[in-house]
Amino acid sequence: MSPFTISAPATAELDEKGSRFTGHLVPWLEFESTLTDLRETHRKATHHVTAFRRMLPDNRIEEGARDDGEPAGTSGMPTLKVLIGADLVDAGIIIVRYFGGTKLGAGGLARAYAGTALRTIEAATLVPWHRIVSRTISCAFEDMSSLEQRISAADVSVISRDYTDTGVTIVIEGPETAIASIAAEN
Repeated sequence: MSPFTISAPATAELDEKGSRFTGHLVPWLEFESTLTDLRETHRKATHHVTAFRRMLPDNRIEEGARDDGEPAGTSGMPTLKVLIGADLVDAGIIIVRYFGGTKLGAGGLARAYAGTALRTIEAATLVPWHRIVSRTISCAFEDMSSLEQRISAADVSVISRDYTDTGVTIVIEGPETAIASIAAEN
């Protein structure tokens, strides 16, 4: 089964015994900048717990979690386990906690962070994950119409078109399978 990723950032909240937990699920490329922004925006928050999973070029998954001052294993790891259970990659989640005055205990913290992660994922639009690649394709002028039709029919973006004396060179970007299909017919 293919893993999933998100099509856009998502947020959700959970209140537990006066503490407020707000989850922010973002694409991997926005993870660090979003964390920086949330730390700035929510300076009075007691914790910014994180978990992420990203696909490496060799198809291994790198994952990590941080408790950010919560007792070890009570926040980051439960959050990461929810990401793993949803089979999400190339995404990260940041859960901002405002302490409400009542201690939740290790089990309560784990349930609250996992619950917030689950609500945040449920609020997101999940899409099948595809490796995004770019490729340069060249063709003669007489083959250009056919190539342009294949590009238009596929879920790819044209990055550039360079015309030469003999034809065109087009740089396209998109899911690896779509790019391979277009290139194979060229």
